[in-house]
Amino acid sequence: MSRADEAPAQPAVPGRRLLLKGAAAAGALTAVPAVASAAPGRAAPYVNPLVRNRADPHIRRHTDGFYYFTATAPEYDRIVLRRARTLNGLATAHESVIWRKHATGDMGAHIWAPEMHRVGGKWYIYFAAAPAERVWDIRVWVLENAHPNPFRGTWVERGQVKTAWETFSLDATTFTHRGTRYLAWAQHEPGMDNNTALWLSEMENPWTLKGPQVRLSTPEYDWECVGFKVNEGASVIARNGRLFMTYSASATDANYCMGLLTADADADLMDPANWSKSPTPVFASNDTTGQYGPGHNCFTVDRDGSDVLVYHARQYEEIDGDPLNDPNRHTRIQKLGWKADGTPDFGVPVADSARERA
Repeated sequence: MSRADEAPAQPAVPGRRLLLKGAAAAGALTAVPAVASAAPGRAAPYVNPLVRNRADPHIRRHTDGFYYFTATAPEYDRIVLRRARTLNGLATAHESVIWRKHATGDMGAHIWAPEMHRVGGKWYIYFAAAPAERVWDIRVWVLENAHPNPFRGTWVERGQVKTAWETFSLDATTFTHRGTRYLAWAQHEPGMDNNTALWLSEMENPWTLKGPQVRLSTPEYDWECVGFKVNEGASVIARNGRLFMTYSASATDANYCMGLLTADADADLMDPANWSKSPTPVFASNDTTGQYGPGHNCFTVDRDGSDVLVYHARQYEEIDGDPLNDPNRHTRIQKLGWKADGTPDFGVPVADSARERA
């Protein structure tokens, strides 16, 4: 693949990021029955942590009956894939390496936050990567596999998702709403005093934006600006006549937390004025359950069609050294509840559990 065009001189993107993340909507957004929220602090009927040492998790349930799992490996050098018939089964499922970073040039460093989506009868993986020689020039890239089984066939490098600027960008997720496919991602806007904001665009094809791109959210509240000024890792779920877009904010230590944007299902999603923003985090560290820095979530459903929240968190607050070098962000899952007003009830990150459901 050819090297991306060199970026023109721009304000420097704030340097060494404490590991960023990704999330993910699972293709078409079809409403399923809402479920009651688990009581705060009560262990969910799942094994937690579900997958150790895997951050930025993305789980999708496909029509073949399998759950597919991918996530950031702490070495930042490869894309991995698992599948299982149950969510708990992902914990012990065989893990395959389906792609490795390049030795030199583009996609040679910081392989972050992969998401796998099914679009037009093919598999696509969106992920962040940087050139081996410029490891902080991180951009969004796309792989494609035409084989029905993503563990087989050939993963073709479709190239970089080109946005309005050649700046720090990552955490792409794709979803459809009323027949239109969108891409949401995080990117640094030249001249803005932040690390990343959230952006949205319609798509021409699975690796090309149709444009224009619009900014949906920028870090503005104190809880979004601890350590770094970050909005990233978007994921979308459509329920109860609305679209809910979660995202993660602040540095990726115990300050990492999740925010929420909401739009009416009938609204023009490309008009930022149609998205409202929660003034407080909807999911954050919890001393009682011993979970810290929950974020970079996605949504899936259990075998009964009930909503499940997928995210990563650490089991301790204090980190020795740079959080980027700490490998212990583990994938976790729990029931996603719904309030009487139709909005999501995230509760708190559940405590570690050894209970298992068949």
